Amino acid sequence: MSAARARLQKLAQTLGKFHKPKPQVREAEKKQKWNILRGDKVQVVGNHPERGKQGIVKVVIREKDRVIVEGVNLGPRQIKGDKDRGIQGKIIQLERSMHSSNVNLVDPVTGKPTRIRKKILETGEKVRVAVKSGAIIHRPDILSMRKRPINSTVTESCTSEDDAWE
Repeated sequence: MSAARARLQKLAQTLGKFHKPKPQVREAEKKQKWNILRGDKVQVVGNHPERGKQGIVKVVIREKDRVIVEGVNLGPRQIKGDKDRGIQGKIIQLERSMHSSNVNLVDPVTGKPTRIRKKILETGEKVRVAVKSGAIIHRPDILSMRKRPINSTVTESCTSEDDAWE
């Protein structure tokens, strides 16, 4: 009886029927507003070993409510070597993710960490405003560029301009 039950539970887990997401994922799903964007300058706050360091956000992992900050929270990563090509294995330092609650946006006027408020200007534009100084924090320019560029190479399978509809 117990062996059959174990098989059924294993089968159910692989199918995802009884899959329960981790607490950090459940909390991230609840979150509606995201104040920190890719390209923002942030400072590590709270009880974190890297407290006080500033850097630019490289990646925002919204599924897990985490961010990767450039030059902060470095950890060792091993790169495998290849004997056939003569490449040696090595250990490098890479940025690790940290919870988004451990970072605050940097106020552009004072250069210190600040909380933010959302505000709608007379022009109808939504902006982020620093609580301490009242300065407007604009969206980073890097967000206007695509993360994955559009493929612009033309191949034989592409439709020619003569065959395209007007």
